[in-house]
Amino acid sequence: MKKNTNYYIRKAHRYLGIFIGIQFIFWTVGGLYFSWSNLDKIHGDHLVQEKPGIPIRGELISPSNIMTSLQDEYGMVLGMKLVQVLGQSFYQFHLPQGEVQLYSATNGERRSQLTESEAVSIAKAHINFEAGVQEARLLSTVGKHHEYRERHLPAWAVKFDYDNNPTVYIDAVTGQFERVRHSNWRVFDWLWMMHTMDYESRDDFGNWLLKGFSILGLVTVSSGFLLFGVSYNKREFNFLKLNKS
Repeated sequence: MKKNTNYYIRKAHRYLGIFIGIQFIFWTVGGLYFSWSNLDKIHGDHLVQEKPGIPIRGELISPSNIMTSLQDEYGMVLGMKLVQVLGQSFYQFHLPQGEVQLYSATNGERRSQLTESEAVSIAKAHINFEAGVQEARLLSTVGKHHEYRERHLPAWAVKFDYDNNPTVYIDAVTGQFERVRHSNWRVFDWLWMMHTMDYESRDDFGNWLLKGFSILGLVTVSSGFLLFGVSYNKREFNFLKLNKS
């Protein structure tokens, strides 16, 4: 009976180890990369130029008339703030269904979407390095695995010819700097996907695949301890103990 128990535990431990061993490697490699990485540098903070507060130039008009017009059209205004785009002040209105509109704070005119040259100028103003622009693309849609996922669109992606291939993302509607992504972040993001086992959107840390493999990992480790316990040889242990003494 003891032999049969050892056999089945050993066999279960072997096949469980093979089945989840590769995922264990990804968890370990990912954990090492995460723990040895500077998150500020991963986020690209070291590439971004710090900006002072919004300078007020000239006399600003009241936003009440613009807000009243938007409320009549959309039923409500969810929020408003003062922003700066290319040295000019604008009222940024947040509307239902994620829509955002900009109106000049000096004459009340609505601002149109950024052009490519405007997006490049804003991107250059937000970085602290000198480099040429490799490409500037207007993004209207992105996939679930894109590095600009779950952000407001459309947006300009301005890619610079610099170390680690940084790309600066500028909201095409609001004219605001959104984020910068580079090669080290892309490695981090891929390892994060393998770590969370969320192969659909990368960011769901509570998916059932991860939960299932976590349970299997616990079972595998437990079977190893159990295998040691049932195959424990007291005479061998005493022999080793005598040799050490």
